[in-house]
Amino acid sequence: MRNKVIILATGGTIAGVGEDGKIVGYKPGTLTIDDLIAATPKLKDVADIEALQICNINSDDITDRIWIKLANKINELAKDLDVVGFVITHGTDTMEETAYFLNLTVKTDKPVVFTGSMRPATSISADGYMNLYEALCVAVSKEAKGKGVLVVFSDCIFAARTVTKTSTYHVTAISSSGMGAMGIVRDGRVYLYASPFKCHTLESIFDVSKIDVLPKVSILYFSVDANPGLLEYAAKSSDGIVIAGAGAGEFSEAYKSIVDKLEIPVVVCSRIDDGIILKENLLCDNTVAADNLSPQKAAILLRLAIACKVEKSHLQEIFTKY
Repeated sequence: MRNKVIILATGGTIAGVGEDGKIVGYKPGTLTIDDLIAATPKLKDVADIEALQICNINSDDITDRIWIKLANKINELAKDLDVVGFVITHGTDTMEETAYFLNLTVKTDKPVVFTGSMRPATSISADGYMNLYEALCVAVSKEAKGKGVLVVFSDCIFAARTVTKTSTYHVTAISSSGMGAMGIVRDGRVYLYASPFKCHTLESIFDVSKIDVLPKVSILYFSVDANPGLLEYAAKSSDGIVIAGAGAGEFSEAYKSIVDKLEIPVVVCSRIDDGIILKENLLCDNTVAADNLSPQKAAILLRLAIACKVEKSHLQEIFTKY
């Protein structure tokens, strides 16, 4: 029997169309997933494919409702014994966020593999077709089973928790910074050399099957002379706050005086793209250290923790575990 993989498409640059040969000035989310499959005939040699168009948008327009829809759809389809894995096509701007959300909310050990492109389909040397092919190869591989949500880009395999976008234009823009890739894909063969350590998928406590939206969490970026009044403003309309602090999560005394008074959960990250925030680094006793999560991923974990009614006193444990 042939392997069956479900491709769930959301749009992005991989489905973008512009002036023939040009890299910029295109419209993302133009081609359908059926268009992409038809333009990549090699896919049929890898697996039987079922294609679902979840949406067709720029990834900057992805919402929590779409995240929840994706998670619940995958959890439903994963019950089909004929399905061995999933591929999700997605814009690169927020791919890391959607991937991390699903890493915490899908309930299957079947591979869930994200991919996209840095160049539209109409450009010279468009990278989306190869990325889609390699993502499909990972989705059918036994090696990828149980490894959590993965991202495949430019021959490399990354874990959802550590993957990030590091360039506005390089075709190798998706990486894991200092954490490195988990493996590579060469001529359709998958080579994995590492495995995620933090809790994910089947081990995760987070369940979104009975909710439609997530709590609101605001991210504030600290800089010299950052207005502490923004903290007070954000707190009025947010269920939690993430601070992208300087260095090891630090901020001014003016910031600290406001944070000390906040009753909603406050998680502290760094605006630096490498390193770890420890409990000992925290300036305020009522805050939570984000470990090595980026501000955008810390916001996702905090939103899920609040949605699942995790006690404020247990948040530090959650950020250490996930």
